[in-house]
Amino acid sequence: MNTRIEHIHKLGVDIGRVIISPVKDGKSDTAFLSGGIEQALRTPPAEGAIENLARLVDLFEGRVWLVSKAGKNTQHKTRLWLAHHQFFERTGIPGHHLRFCFKRHEKAGHCADLGLTHFVDDRLDVLRHLHGLAPHLYLFGEQLKSQPAPDWVESTLNWREALSAISKSLD
Repeated sequence: MNTRIEHIHKLGVDIGRVIISPVKDGKSDTAFLSGGIEQALRTPPAEGAIENLARLVDLFEGRVWLVSKAGKNTQHKTRLWLAHHQFFERTGIPGHHLRFCFKRHEKAGHCADLGLTHFVDDRLDVLRHLHGLAPHLYLFGEQLKSQPAPDWVESTLNWREALSAISKSLD
């Protein structure tokens, strides 16, 4: 009898400043948030996001979810942005794998509910809430040099680094 239990890997990914490209300073996404619908739709995906997420969907056998903190207006803009960029079709992420919450700490509830094992976010304060829930946490993008990442999180500057780090964790 085989008593080995297979661990099913599941990935959660934030949207703003991770999938939707930040403005040129790499730190703010106010062009998407404060502008109108037209401006929001013109905001490009982060470099490599679409291609590398498609690879991750294959690696995770479709078990990839988007988990984002957003108010009702930003949720609406985000849904329009995802449709405009044919995000679900291009990445292979199922359209119903989209979760929103109103406060950052509420991402922990989604993480627990979905049984996520990996999570990519651009905010350390979010990842602190996920520490102990998901064993593989990735701090995405440029961060303040004065705040080094704790040892329980892996820093990834871009999608190339994120794909590499996440892939290694699956070996």
